[in-house]
Amino acid sequence: MPGSGSPGAQKLEGSLLKTYKQDDHPNKTFLAYKACMTSQGQPWVSSVVHKTRMQIAQDPSLTYEYTPVMGMKSFIQASLNLLFGKDSQVIMENRAGGVHTVGDSGAFQLGAQFLKTWRRDSQIVYIISSQKEPHGLVFQDMGFTVYEHIFWDSARLCLDPSMLLDVVEQAPHGCIFVIGNIGNCKLTEGQWTQLMVLMKSKQIFPFFDIPYQGLATGDLEEDARFLQYFVSRGFEFFCSQYLSKNFGIYDEGVGILVVVALSNELLLCVLSQLMDFVRALWLNPPTTGARIITSVLCNPAMQGEWKQSLKGVVENVMMTKEKVKEKLRLLGTPGSWDHITEQKGSHSYLGLNPQQVDYLVKKKHIYIPKNGRINFTCINSYNIDYITESITEAVLFTKDSEK
Repeated sequence: MPGSGSPGAQKLEGSLLKTYKQDDHPNKTFLAYKACMTSQGQPWVSSVVHKTRMQIAQDPSLTYEYTPVMGMKSFIQASLNLLFGKDSQVIMENRAGGVHTVGDSGAFQLGAQFLKTWRRDSQIVYIISSQKEPHGLVFQDMGFTVYEHIFWDSARLCLDPSMLLDVVEQAPHGCIFVIGNIGNCKLTEGQWTQLMVLMKSKQIFPFFDIPYQGLATGDLEEDARFLQYFVSRGFEFFCSQYLSKNFGIYDEGVGILVVVALSNELLLCVLSQLMDFVRALWLNPPTTGARIITSVLCNPAMQGEWKQSLKGVVENVMMTKEKVKEKLRLLGTPGSWDHITEQKGSHSYLGLNPQQVDYLVKKKHIYIPKNGRINFTCINSYNIDYITESITEAVLFTKDSEK
């Protein structure tokens, strides 16, 4: 067999779920699902998705023909309008385009292929996010030198925007910056300006990641506002816009690789080059998820209902975080827990050290990643007391063992 001499793949976070499933403890809890969960412990799906799926299934005009290599034009346009606003400068000037991509990392795979060929002078990539991202593997496999930086400060229990500026200052001329979850990193206007001036002077190429627009603050425009800074400063950039998570269609992973160029002529050149890579990677993207998303985004009533469902998820997350913080306060859990409510989005750091995480997993059967970044939608009225009491126990136990 060709693979008989191959070493086993490195264990990823999936092994945590496997251990959880094999656990027969009555109070076992899994807090590391990628999907947003409902209070009943099921993956959240926006209410508009079921209706739209039924309409598409009954549409006699659909032919199910192969999609063009570029993907669904209507899906790309609707996605760009969502990201920038249809009256945005880049859309009015025809300087923004996109390619319909596959899965969570399809846009990174495609973008990395392009950059490998067209930025041969610099093969250094910095990946900067609030957590360790899988994109590093994509660039690494393509032969880039990859440096990863996480702007969560575990000592001070906060997201540190100055770290981003420090990395830019150290970075070499002409490198690539993959920036994810930047909305969680509270930069001031002055810091944004400083960051962009530095990036411009060093000719750093930005590659943004927007994996769940609308699910960070509940406001679609707010979650993508930082892109306008880069547009107004005359940057060219790539952006991975992943659209399955904010609709709740996790098994139909779909998004676009967004391209912003300085002119329509340059945009068309880049898109034509990307087409060659698409032919080698997947040729024709699947359409079911893209059709659902396009139908919702192109129907004002449906889009309004979808926006409300996003706000509902965000409000529930904020409420859960407040409840967790308050329960920890009432239990007299040592330390400050303000960092829980200061973070945006469903996935946030609990602020526990590795020993405390280990205690929760092994002694309390509460499965959380080693970095302590959990999915707060997994906490509900059935398990919140057990979880907060267990966190208190873990903190007190590790405090005692430090004495």
